[in-house]
Amino acid sequence: METPTVRWRRLLPRTPGRWAAAVAALAVLVGGGTWTAVADDGPPAVQREDRMLRPGGVPIDTSYFTAGGSGKRPAVLIGHGFGGSKNDVRAQAEKLAADGYAVLTWSARGFGRSSGAISLNDPDGEVKDVSGLIDWLAQRPEVELDKKGDPRVGLTGASYGGAVSLLAAGHDQRVDAIAPVITYWNLADALFPDGVFKKLWAGIFITTGGGCEKFEKRLCEMYERVAVSGKPDAAATKLLTERSPSAVADRIEVPSLLLQGQSDSLFPLGHADAMQKAISANGAPVSVDWISGGHDGGDNETARVEGRVGSWFDRYLKEETGTDTGPAFRVTRTGGIDSTDGAALKRGASSDTYPGLRSGGREIPLRATGGGGAPTENGTGTGTGTTGSAATGTGPATKPTGSTETFRNPAGAAPPAISAVPGVGGGLSQLSSLGVGLSLDFPGQFGRFESAPLASSVHVTGTPTARVTVKATEGRDAVLFGKVYDVSPDGRQQVLPSQLVAPYRITPDQQGKPIELALPAVDHEFDAGHRMRLVFSATDLGYASPAEPATYTVTADGPLTVPTAPAVTTAAATLPWWTWGLPAAALVIAAGLLITARRRTATPAPDPALTDVPLQITGLSKKYAKSVDRYAVRELSFRVEKGQVLGLLGPNGAGKTTTLRMLMGLITPDEGEIRVFGQAIRPGAPVLSRVGAFVEGAGFLPHLSGRANLDLYWQATGRPAEDAYIEEALEIAGLGDALARAVRTYSQGMRQRLAIAQAMLGMPDLLILDEPTNGLDPPQIREMRDVMIRYAAGGRTVIVSSHLLSEVEQSCTHLVVMDRGRLVQAGPVAEITGSGDMILVTTADEVSEPLAEKVASLPGIGSAVRLDDGRGLLVRLDGATTSRLVADLVRLDVPVTGVGPHRRLEDAFLTLISGGAA
Repeated sequence: METPTVRWRRLLPRTPGRWAAAVAALAVLVGGGTWTAVADDGPPAVQREDRMLRPGGVPIDTSYFTAGGSGKRPAVLIGHGFGGSKNDVRAQAEKLAADGYAVLTWSARGFGRSSGAISLNDPDGEVKDVSGLIDWLAQRPEVELDKKGDPRVGLTGASYGGAVSLLAAGHDQRVDAIAPVITYWNLADALFPDGVFKKLWAGIFITTGGGCEKFEKRLCEMYERVAVSGKPDAAATKLLTERSPSAVADRIEVPSLLLQGQSDSLFPLGHADAMQKAISANGAPVSVDWISGGHDGGDNETARVEGRVGSWFDRYLKEETGTDTGPAFRVTRTGGIDSTDGAALKRGASSDTYPGLRSGGREIPLRATGGGGAPTENGTGTGTGTTGSAATGTGPATKPTGSTETFRNPAGAAPPAISAVPGVGGGLSQLSSLGVGLSLDFPGQFGRFESAPLASSVHVTGTPTARVTVKATEGRDAVLFGKVYDVSPDGRQQVLPSQLVAPYRITPDQQGKPIELALPAVDHEFDAGHRMRLVFSATDLGYASPAEPATYTVTADGPLTVPTAPAVTTAAATLPWWTWGLPAAALVIAAGLLITARRRTATPAPDPALTDVPLQITGLSKKYAKSVDRYAVRELSFRVEKGQVLGLLGPNGAGKTTTLRMLMGLITPDEGEIRVFGQAIRPGAPVLSRVGAFVEGAGFLPHLSGRANLDLYWQATGRPAEDAYIEEALEIAGLGDALARAVRTYSQGMRQRLAIAQAMLGMPDLLILDEPTNGLDPPQIREMRDVMIRYAAGGRTVIVSSHLLSEVEQSCTHLVVMDRGRLVQAGPVAEITGSGDMILVTTADEVSEPLAEKVASLPGIGSAVRLDDGRGLLVRLDGATTSRLVADLVRLDVPVTGVGPHRRLEDAFLTLISGGAA
């Protein structure tokens, strides 16, 4: 039998295998299905076939994508993230199908429309399902076979889908290549790192899955047992390890592209490092890519990641030997702001070999500085040492390496130190790369060791390590959390790279003797003049700490060793646009002079560079009817990316509705261009089938029921009923029994909800809503806000025009502000609202009015007002710092989930509009 390892090395043409029509297998695997033409503006057309299969005896909802004739092609399976469904990966599936693959997506057990209990990628559950799906692919006549029953197949997916890709490669030798994204190697190590319970992420995991009752019974029992005790036991660790890719480490022998997130406190970079070591040891090609985002948010670089995955499969599935699969190691580095558009600057750094996490170690001498002072601006206590110098520079000297810090674990482990807020704190990890961050260590609960000012900059790429001796009172375990801060020259500003900490459980038999502790793996540059601050805290918000009070002592037995990965080089900055743009523009102008009138009126060709961009508007202008110089819209330009909820704002007459009508192809612009997914908009343009819209009301037949109106509308589109996703739309509408009544009996609010459901039919990639909350009561408005946020979270895009600024502020990620037809400002909501003395505090539970009054009465607080839904406060600082506010909130047991600057959008909007009028 030919092994996968041999298979990828044999780069010779193959004879396609014949389709074996195994009736018995089809009876088990194949359910009823329908073919659907997926909207696409250029060849090849992509077709989708939806089927309910039973590969492991459990109904699994699948979609199958193909394009481009009857030739043989490799297959790709795409898994979705935890809590999602097959719909989340549809766009990637369509793109791969158009590129010549047969693509199968599915909703894992317990998710979407699939049945079964969630068993966390059990080999006898979800992994067995994948093998059954590979069996089904082997029966498809268009799928290339390596031999009978063995299709040429690759797997990819993010998080949960990435893990099943690794597991399938270990359990099924038919898998030929994999590309897992931001996933885990050992789930026990992810949720119980070094024997410390990652309680917040574990809770989010269970909640995202739909609650404990949605899981396999013994998984639910395991979680509840560990959550109550606060400490994982051997049985829990064994259960999760058996369902992890690490359990089949010696059997994953296929080319593997490993993409891991830097902003990820759930599955940190160490998991990808373990994957790389194990798979490369098996003799397979491996490349590692550290992307900017992760489970804590930020930029997941979707277009670049999907492009690299496609190239990986082109090389190892299509066997296109000339395909560039990229370097053995790449990391996205972020720093600074682009002065032209305000976006964070990103640049790739790479190496021809994987450096690991400890390459190029540089020793940084440390001195103990004490952790008992009052919190600084970013939460860490002030030092208490004397002055001196060090090898890394000159500056204050305190106690030499080898000195001891003593601090306490408080009773109940409260208040806890704050690093990241899992699931909602992603913005912090992104801001840390720009020199901004929020962290909090409470006086008396941590020990601190600090370097002298660095004589030159140090770029850390990997895992810093420190050699320390730890002791705890009364023979107890010491549970500590290690982190390395970047401290400004004046000592007032500190940044925690990617907001990451490393937990340690140090047992009594390990105490009293030197041990090496690994700090979080990061890619971060410490500038010259800055200091490195090593902190060990007794508590952290994301983890379970012992409830019993204890005293810890930590002695630094050597320097901090930081990996510099000298072989990793950063790509040169790109040339300014004008160095190539002006010559190109001259060529375009010259070519334009030669274009005939007939060609000028033709539909422009698709722009491949904008294929993944939902909307780009360039130089758009529209005059009022019969007017020579009065414009409804004038020279409007902006761009919208995937996953954004964009608010279109402006006073009456600003040109918002005119813009939306041009976007829908209802009216034609006088000048400029609108492109949706790279296609130029014209009346009736095919790409409009990917757009759903609610603009200026919907026309319903009053004598028909709400359900009949939706059915009739969808029939008029000419698309199959299975593509409508009508049940999801009706669930959003929330009309209940009213769906059976004639529309003429509906209130204005009911008509509005029905219109919004109509716009969402087919789950379009771009959803446009003009004043969607008109006629809705406050609970319905709040529900609509959640709908828009959830809709965009799956990678789709929402554009909403609304006069309710408070709703726009809470639901939108980005804004476009118009006045008198012109663009006033565009950008993220936080950038437009700016910062000031107003702080927005969001909470997990509703804040009572008495608790809000307590916060308002704190020293240095001007006022504290509950948010409309009660889950947070708007706090005006009057002398207090943000860190002091957070400390006081934790002391008052306020369940904080996020803290950030806040200026009301209304204030920012009025400032922009008045400025435009001046």
